[in-house]
Amino acid sequence: MDDQFNKVKGFGEILDQTFRLCKKNFSNFFLIFLIILGPIYLLEALLSLASGTSFFRQVGSGTNWFEQIISGYDETLNNTTTGSDIFLGLLILILTPVAYAAILFAVSLMRNNVEFTAKMVIKKAFSKFWPIFWSSLLFGLILFVLVFALIMIVVIPSTIGSFINPFMGIAWGVLLFLGLGLVIAIFLTRWSFYLCATVLEEDAPGISRSWQLTRQNLWRILGLYVVIILITTIIGAAIEGVFSLFLGSSVLVTIIVDLVAILTSIILAVAYAVIYFDLKVRNDGDDLKEMIDEYSSSSNI
Repeated sequence: MDDQFNKVKGFGEILDQTFRLCKKNFSNFFLIFLIILGPIYLLEALLSLASGTSFFRQVGSGTNWFEQIISGYDETLNNTTTGSDIFLGLLILILTPVAYAAILFAVSLMRNNVEFTAKMVIKKAFSKFWPIFWSSLLFGLILFVLVFALIMIVVIPSTIGSFINPFMGIAWGVLLFLGLGLVIAIFLTRWSFYLCATVLEEDAPGISRSWQLTRQNLWRILGLYVVIILITTIIGAAIEGVFSLFLGSSVLVTIIVDLVAILTSIILAVAYAVIYFDLKVRNDGDDLKEMIDEYSSSSNI
């Protein structure tokens, strides 16, 4: 077993290992996401071209550069969602967990000092497509119910309160949103490793296993999620903002944004795998099992 996976890691060590693995295996990780999600992004670009969107620069009307960019954004926001947009979005939702599963297999092989190729782990991930699909569907339904409940609990009391006192109604709505949002974030964090259990432990749907793994580690995991999501969001928003300022909402910008989405997804997926294996060491004593196995092997010799 690789020593870097063989010990309990702190907050900073998990981030450090995540970025080291991303740097060392970037080409393989990028190829995994490109093979699985690339065809969808390509189809998205072709549909945009077919709808009349300019490939290089797409801006709106106006007398100067700033007005053209703002007008272009307004036109983009006012565009209605089409059936093809919904279809592509569903494909991305279905295939993204498969890409994460491939990364999990890759990191698991690295953990055991086994070489891997993108083709190898993609094949392993698709071999578990249906367990991944049904487990992800269950997690998605839970997420939908929790978010819907949050909206109803926040909107109804705050709306009623606004008729009595507008300021108190808004304040009450904000407090309810923050409080219940934190509760939902806690539950989702506790259940978030369902995919790891489904893929690597064959324990579909993995909800109860995830709950067991995350016990006594909730706030550390939640903090890691917040930091990693902030990092990837800032990277994505900065790159998209810079290119959009010059190229508007062109097809080229869409392609660049999709490539950046792959980059940020790699970071998220690798961090997800690193956190999972750290939880395994903390809860299951994988490091002790490895030492016992090595001792038994040496004794037999």
